[in-house]
Amino acid sequence: MSKYAILSDIHGNLFALEEVIGDIDNNEISSLILLGDLIDYGMQSNEVVEYIEKNLSSKIICNIWGNHERAILTEDFNFFSSERGVESAKFTFSQLNDNSRNYLNNELDHEGKYEFDLDGKKVLAIHGSLNDNYWKAIFPDNLNGDYRDYDIVLSGHSHYPHVFQKFYEVDNPEMRNKKSVLFINPGSVGQPRNHNPNAQYAILDTDLMNVELRAVKYPKYDAMDLFDGSVDDFYRKRLENGI
Repeated sequence: MSKYAILSDIHGNLFALEEVIGDIDNNEISSLILLGDLIDYGMQSNEVVEYIEKNLSSKIICNIWGNHERAILTEDFNFFSSERGVESAKFTFSQLNDNSRNYLNNELDHEGKYEFDLDGKKVLAIHGSLNDNYWKAIFPDNLNGDYRDYDIVLSGHSHYPHVFQKFYEVDNPEMRNKKSVLFINPGSVGQPRNHNPNAQYAILDTDLMNVELRAVKYPKYDAMDLFDGSVDDFYRKRLENGI
């Protein structure tokens, strides 16, 4: 199997996750890479965790903490950029059941990053970046770290999908003294911010070294209807336009 589905930033949106998994199944992909932030913002954090545990566990080859897992499970709310973010995280903390806490603590890598081999390629999966595993994202114009040791870098956190290559200068005349690194951000499943409100993820084919950024419709208004005023209405409204 050379095809892998890459998911990030589900953020308590089971409606979006279910549609993405349906699309993955239609593409006959059996291996999943999760890049963190399964929970918070959305109203279905427990439901998302339960769905992943019951239906996807056997398919997952990478599952790491995002900044929201770290903040909520360690009760460290100091790094959020807004008070509404702190309030949402504290609300999610109050709502997580024992099963969700156990899964997030026992089945996810707490470092927010994971290095592994994928069909002969050295892969770094990281929620943020090497400069900050949790809170600083990788962008095409600001990598926030040196990644020349890897062949593929998978990251989330920004909620903006991207695919690009960077060529590092190395001492390797056979390859014209260049080292290629492929950077992939799949975007956000449950809270996209790239002005596309559909649920987003990526498919990596390591045989072709090809990446497909996919978007899937989901019943966003059903997700919006679950909000009951427990968190700032900003998090409900942004789902409509993907902002």
